Amino acid sequence: MLQLQGVQMLQMLETSLRKNLPSALKIYGTVFHMNHGNAFKLKALVDKWPDFNTVVVRPREQDMTDDLDNYTNTYHIYSKDLKNCQEFLGSPEVINWKQCLQIQSSQSSLNEVIQNLAATKSFKVRHTQCILYMTPETAKKLAPSLVDVKTFSPDNCKPKPINQEMFKLSCLHASHAALVNKFWFHGGNERSRKFIERCIQNFPNTCLLGPEGNPVSWSLMDQTGETRMAGTLPEYRSQGLVSYVVYYLCQKMDKLGFPIYSHVDRKNVVMQKMSHALCHIILEENWNQWNCMPL
Repeated sequence: MLQLQGVQMLQMLETSLRKNLPSALKIYGTVFHMNHGNAFKLKALVDKWPDFNTVVVRPREQDMTDDLDNYTNTYHIYSKDLKNCQEFLGSPEVINWKQCLQIQSSQSSLNEVIQNLAATKSFKVRHTQCILYMTPETAKKLAPSLVDVKTFSPDNCKPKPINQEMFKLSCLHASHAALVNKFWFHGGNERSRKFIERCIQNFPNTCLLGPEGNPVSWSLMDQTGETRMAGTLPEYRSQGLVSYVVYYLCQKMDKLGFPIYSHVDRKNVVMQKMSHALCHIILEENWNQWNCMPL
């Protein structure tokens, strides 16, 4: 195991992962943000260097002090060799299997590896698989073969107009974390609220303020560069507000040069329609999350 340190090594890792898109998308986005501030102070581990087989990005040990906090105890993984990957992930120096944790990857093939580890390490695992999207702007930069340039027109990918006298485009503040947490499918607890607060404090976000000056719709970015946690208050739904905030967050991120991608639950037809309306591209790979808990 080798921890990559220094700007040059992380930039080399980013370049290498870019050649393996879109299957390396989740960890590519994470390493990209490590090279642009690394607000969560993540570290990258590889089995060897520079010709690595498996790379794991994870928090520092001193940040993973709560054994039940799987929002903090999150690992992002990409591997070219599943046999090597299982051996690498089995090391306690790479993953602390005594904690509740999450593993995220855009490689569905890792499921076999993680299920095998579950049998040998004595933990139960829940696999969540969602649709993975990339914006056409990001695809043109990183994976141009995914975009049909002849048919793609940015003007056809804009949200419907909203009542700008009633709704004002703005940004979330840390005090809004409880509101986002209340409506986040993966949240609803104190640990998720703290995670959301960190994201609001460190990464771009967008919201719409309603007539009373409070957020009524919002979208955030996490430490992997993914746009997530979008939501709208029930009384303001069906007005196209979430499309508006997602679109303008993507515009903001694109100006900063960030890769832009997201996931949507297979049952969430509303958000799927929104993604299609904004011309987001469905990738062959999936968004995968494994929630692991020691027995």
